[in-house]
Formats: sequence, C-alpha cells, structure tokens
Amino acid sequence: MTRYATVDPTTGEVVREFAEMSDVEAAQSLVDAQEAFLSWRRTDITQRAELLSRVAALHREHAESLAELMTLEMGKPIAQARGEVELSASIYEYYATVGVNFLADEVLDIAGTGRAVVRTAPIGPLLGVMPWNFPYYQVARFVAPNLLLGNTILLKHAGNCPQQALRIEQLIEEAGAPTGIYQNVFANRDQVAQMITGPILQGVSLTGSERAGSEIGGLAGKHLKKCVLELGGSDPLLVLAGADVAQAVSAAVPGRFGNAGQACTSAKRLIVEAPVWDRFVSGFLEQTAQWTVGDPRRDETKLGPMSSIDARDELAAQVDDAISKGAVVHAGGKVPDGRGAFYPATVLSGVTPEMRAYHEELFGPVAVLYKVDSVDQAVDLANDSPYGLGSSVFTTDDTVADAVANRLDVGMVGLNTTLKSAPDMPFGGVKNSGIGRELGRFGLDEFANKKLVRIA
Repeated sequence: MTRYATVDPTTGEVVREFAEMSDVEAAQSLVDAQEAFLSWRRTDITQRAELLSRVAALHREHAESLAELMTLEMGKPIAQARGEVELSASIYEYYATVGVNFLADEVLDIAGTGRAVVRTAPIGPLLGVMPWNFPYYQVARFVAPNLLLGNTILLKHAGNCPQQALRIEQLIEEAGAPTGIYQNVFANRDQVAQMITGPILQGVSLTGSERAGSEIGGLAGKHLKKCVLELGGSDPLLVLAGADVAQAVSAAVPGRFGNAGQACTSAKRLIVEAPVWDRFVSGFLEQTAQWTVGDPRRDETKLGPMSSIDARDELAAQVDDAISKGAVVHAGGKVPDGRGAFYPATVLSGVTPEMRAYHEELFGPVAVLYKVDSVDQAVDLANDSPYGLGSSVFTTDDTVADAVANRLDVGMVGLNTTLKSAPDMPFGGVKNSGIGRELGRFGLDEFANKKLVRIA
C-alpha cells in the first residue's frame, strides 16, 4: 500500500494525508489518456509549444508558493527550492522554443532514387514515476519534451510529495491543457503494474532506486514497453595533482552537501592525489564547517533536514557501519538531538570494501575521502562502483583531463566543474545508474516513433 502524506521533515509531524485512487479511477485514467492522445497528437506543434510557455510562466508567477511547498514536504532549504522552481520553468521554456526545432523532418542522404525523411512522432500515453528529491525538476524534464512531442502523461509522484503533485497538475490545467493530456495519479504499486501490463500505456519513465528500476524495467521489458530509468549514483570527484585546489574545494563542498546530499549526481566519493591531499582536505573541512543544519524556511540555511526520519536513520546506519569497521570521522557522524530528520555534514576517510559505505550510495550529507598515489589509481577507484552516472575531474592539464574523461565508466563528466543540470544537456548514466537519457534533443527521442517516410 502506498501512503500519500505531507510529513514535515523538520518535525516528523503529519500535516495532511491523501487517499489512493481506486482501481476504477486508475483504469479510467488510462482511457482518458488514450482519448486525449488521439486529439493531442494532431494538435499543431505551435499550440503544444504555447502550452509549455504558459506552464513556464506559471512556475515563475507562483515561484514562492511552490518553493514553500517543497520546503514543507521534503525539507529543501527555501533558497535552493526557489532555484529548482526556476530551473523547472527554464526546461518548459526550452522545449517551447528550441525544442520545436528538433521535431522537424530529418532528410536522409540515400543512395537510391527519390528521397527519404525521418519523422519524429509520438507513441501514446506514458507513465512517469517520479522521486521526491527534486519534485518539480524531475517532473519537468519528463513532461516538457513529451507534451511537446504529442504524448500524454500519467504522473505518479512520490508518496511524500502529494501537495506538490497536485499543484503541478493544477498549473498545467491553468495553462490551458486539454482534459486528459496530463493527469496526476495517486496510484499504488499494483495499479502501476496494471498500467504497464495493459495495452494502452506505451512507455514508462522512472527516477528512483535500483530496486524500483529493476522491477519497473523488468515489467516494461516483459510487455514490450519502452522505458527510461534514472537510478542511483555514487559519483566520483577526482582532484588530481595538477588541480587548482581552491577551485576544487569550492565546487566539491556544495556539490556534496546541496539538497542535504540527496541528489543522484552529488559528489559522493572525493578521490584526491597525494600531492594535493593535505591542502584539499584542509580546505574541504574548513568549508564543510559552514554547512550547519538549520531551519529550511530561513534564507540563510544551507543544510536542512533530510526527506524523512527513516531516510536519516538509514544513512546513520551506513555511517555507523563504516565507523565500527575503522573509518575515520573528520566531521559530523552523529545524529543530533531533537526532532526532525536532521543529519550533520559528515566527512569520512579510510572507507574500505568491507564497509557498506564503499559500494552503497550514501543518499545524504556524507562525503567520503580517498587518497591515491596516481592518476591510474584514481581512475580505477572511480570505476570500482556498481554505478555510472556522473563524475568530475579537476586538473589544469587539459590533456590529462580529456584522457581521464574518456576512461571513466559514466554517462556524464564535468571537467573542473561539478555537474549542474541544464535544459540543453543530456542527463543519464550507465551500469546500475540506469538506461536512457533526458533533456536536450535526447529527451525528445526516447518516447518517439522515428518514422521513416520513403518517397519514390
């Protein structure tokens, strides 16, 4: 059973609860999505783009109330929440403007007579299963390209974001969306499975855990449905001997502790070459000390609570396991007294393969430092992970930077920068971090029929 409830992570108190949809409602949502698709796919692309433009404008118009809901439901500091709302608006705006160009027919250079084009067409109703850590942004990057393309959307949001889920639906309706092209569904696990196995749904996109990805991906594959999976990450940040250490520190600290460390592309493993180890660790700890926990409703707060007490307790268990097996604690490492899902900015070193923290994703404000003696050792350690989402490499040697980028088994590499999502750049990983890409042109291609039209 799925629970849809607003639980304030700063106190642990239940603010409001919502009922699941019935099986009848779940089935009807599919019918409505299919009926809407038959007309939406034929709607002129300029009208679809205009809808996205209005959705972007409404995000900006209601930015403060949207940010406040995010802070209430998952604890994101209000300044960071405002930034996410603006990023989400920029994604809708991008597809309403630049994205339109990607849907033009592609003329092929063929050997035979006549001509041929590839036309990008929609495939039908889609299901999005979205997480709580970036509740507006994750929805935007799935919804914007697919509404532009002409697909229709059923959106199952995380159980702890029900008010934000309803608010997104309201904004899209207020923007003038025809009935049925976007529906929020408070569905349970069985209803999601029934949607995927039935004949109407044509694809599913999930951002979440490996377990959920394996389950959803397996079900989609069995029933020949296209899927995109954006799963976990344990991103390495490599600081090589030729790095600008101050630059690396200034990027690594917010890159790890922003959103209370609850981001797939957080810089979770900091791999530092010996010649710059002392300077990097000293600077990193100095700046980490500025990330003290506080009330997420205050503009100056950098580190709010984690999303839930259960999530905080799981992170604490991973850290305690590492400490009990010999890891060194440089900062944090203890659950603070008082209410709420707070956990301090924590820095560990001496983490070894027998510890949970070595191979598991630490989805919270915990950084793990590794000292290495060479570039080869840094790359080997970076690749020694079941995940392959993002990474960062800091060095002033462009030749080394490019060579290391080619050797990393990841979907994304930032050179002298941590990864920051943008509407026009593809997002996705390899290995256990998932399959498929979102954003940019690639976000339009995942759930599209690339239809060949051959003219004699």
